[in-house]
Amino acid sequence: MPSHKRPYDDTPVHTEDLPPLPIRDRNIPAEAWIEAPDELLRSGDDIGNPRIAYKRRIGSWLLWRAGPARKANARYVAIHSEDLHRILTFRLFEDGTGGGDGPTGTRHERFRTWKHDLLQND
Repeated sequence: MPSHKRPYDDTPVHTEDLPPLPIRDRNIPAEAWIEAPDELLRSGDDIGNPRIAYKRRIGSWLLWRAGPARKANARYVAIHSEDLHRILTFRLFEDGTGGGDGPTGTRHERFRTWKHDLLQND
């Protein structure tokens, strides 16, 4: 089922309970995450306030998305699972361009390279 059609499960969840792989039958909203940093909860404020959904773990990083996966204003937020103050973002735009700094400080214009930087530097 496409992520935009999955129901939201508002059951409260702790960090250690966030699954390592993508969830295919439902979305976990940011507001259900008990330890959610304010920066995550506000990550969609400037792009129309979409619901923010958990996507998966990438190494030690927890990946969330505010907005649609493609051809729209959206923001990915990566939060280090052992230091919830370590937060990185990757912004996507309607024209398909994007950008964000990785954990090494390297600026990425492709989402794939940003995710790779997360995986290699957790």
